[in-house]
Order: sequence, then structure tokens, then C-alpha cells
Amino acid sequence: MSPAPPAAAVPRITRRSIRTPLDGPVVRDEHRDLALDPRDVRFDWSRLPMHWVPDEPMATHTMNVLHLLLPEGERWFVRTFQEALPLITDERLREDVIGFIGQESVHAEAHQGVLDLLPAKGLDPAPFLRQVEWLFHRVLGARDDLAGAAGREHLIERVAIIAAIEHFTAFLGDWVLNAPGLDRAEADPTMLDLLRWHGAEEVEHRSVAYDLLVHVDPSYSRRMRTMAVTGPVLIWLWVRGVRFLMFADPEAAGRGRPTWRAYVQASRRGLLPGLTGVARSAARYVKPRYHPTQEGSTSQAVAYLACSPAARSAAR
Repeated sequence: MSPAPPAAAVPRITRRSIRTPLDGPVVRDEHRDLALDPRDVRFDWSRLPMHWVPDEPMATHTMNVLHLLLPEGERWFVRTFQEALPLITDERLREDVIGFIGQESVHAEAHQGVLDLLPAKGLDPAPFLRQVEWLFHRVLGARDDLAGAAGREHLIERVAIIAAIEHFTAFLGDWVLNAPGLDRAEADPTMLDLLRWHGAEEVEHRSVAYDLLVHVDPSYSRRMRTMAVTGPVLIWLWVRGVRFLMFADPEAAGRGRPTWRAYVQASRRGLLPGLTGVARSAARYVKPRYHPTQEGSTSQAVAYLACSPAARSAAR
């Protein structure tokens, strides 16, 4: 399949531009009738600049951390959910998990394409990637020394960690679908399509990991415990990833160190998610009556997927 055509002409789909059949306001539904199908997208990175948000190396590399973490991370999601399939007794949930596995497999390969481009631009990601591989294989991987109840417990704990991560990916997906600052900054259209296609699919399947967790263990304590660990670890990994990319980037020499102040300034320009929004999203997860449908809009996600150049090319 050939790469998708340039994405410059894609209209930005906003929540306000979506209407129900009665032309009323958007209703955040639970998308119970939505089938999760992987879209075999392709992207042409031959003209991608190092700083795909022009003159914004820190904003670029803050989002580039996705390319460092997601290929191995999403493959770990896939392995874990494949391992969890025998625990599922609900047929609809099984279908959703299989759809989730298919979508996450494509996500991993799409971000791998960007990662493979970095060495040619003088940025070698290998030192950081070795640590990421160690995390997802050695620390969070399946353990052959555990069997029976201990093995099941280890598996459910990993499912709970994925549910916490998926909460943040749904938040990020919703943010990038509603980030006109990236359009105003003239971010590379192909990268923007990658992020918005991926973000739309994260919103589309945002309930699956949580529903699987509740299916195998509905306890509030596990959900809270794993979020209490996962949230800080994600922030730590992200900060380390931004610092690594900024220092390894030959084109960012002399552009300054990454700082929280610079992050806040970029977020005020609409180039990165605001820290307040991140905190509020995390707070929603700890509510006893939380459900992932509180993050984002299925209608908006599906609308973007209908006009995404990469998704449309895959459909053809």
C-alpha cells in the first residue's frame, strides 16, 4: 500500500463541528455498537524535518518521546492482552480486546517508522531505547517463574497498569484532536495526521483496557494503586526522554535546556497539553464512578478517522 497523500488539506474536526442526527450538541456516548478495526496506515517521512513544529525544538521533542516509548510499549500491550484473552468470559469484551490488539499493533509500527528515521538525521536513539526495552521486557514482561494464582495476579497487575496508561493516551488523543495551536504553528501535516489518527483511535478504544480490568478485578484499590505508580513513572520517563532528545539533537545545540517553564510557555501557545488539564484528567481516574467515556468524544474521533489521509488511503 502506498503512503497516504499529504495531509495539509485535512479540515480540523472539532467537538463543536460534530452534531447528533438531531443537530443538537455532542453526546458523549459509550460507543457500545462501535467495532474496533485496525487501519493499515502508511506514512511518507521522506520530507519530515527534525523540528516538525517549526522553530520549536522542545515542543517537537516533547511529543517525539511518543516515538521512543510507543513501539515497545504498544507491543507490550499486545503481548499482555493476548495473554489475558483466556481470562475473558464475555464475548463482546473479547471482540473489543481483539480489536484493541489489532489497533495497537499498527500504532507500534507507525511510530517505529519515525524512530527509524532519527539516525539519518544525526540523532541516535539507541541508548534510550535499550532502557525502554529493559523496562517492557524485563520489568513488566511475562514471568515464567510464576504459575497458578501468582501468575494470574502478575497478569492482572499488568492489565491494571495498561488501563492507567490508556487513560492518559485517551487524554492525549482528545487533546491533539483539539489542538489548533499546532495548526497555527504550521506543524508538519504528515506528523499531525499520524498524531491525530493515533489519537482518534485511542479515543475510539479508550474503554477497552479499563473494561478488561473491571472484568478480571473490579476492585477500586488495584486501580488506585497502579495509577499511583504509573502516573509518576510516566512523568519521569517523559522528562528523561525530552532531555535525552534535546541533548542528542544536533540541530538543537545552543537552543537551551528543557525546563518546566519552557513547557508551560509552549502549552500556553497551544503546542503541548496544559499541566492543569493533565492533573484534572488524573483526578477523574481516581473517582469511584469513573469510566473512560468521560475522556474525549467518540463522534469526534470517528469523524477525524473519516477524513484522515492515512486512514482514507488504508480504507482504499
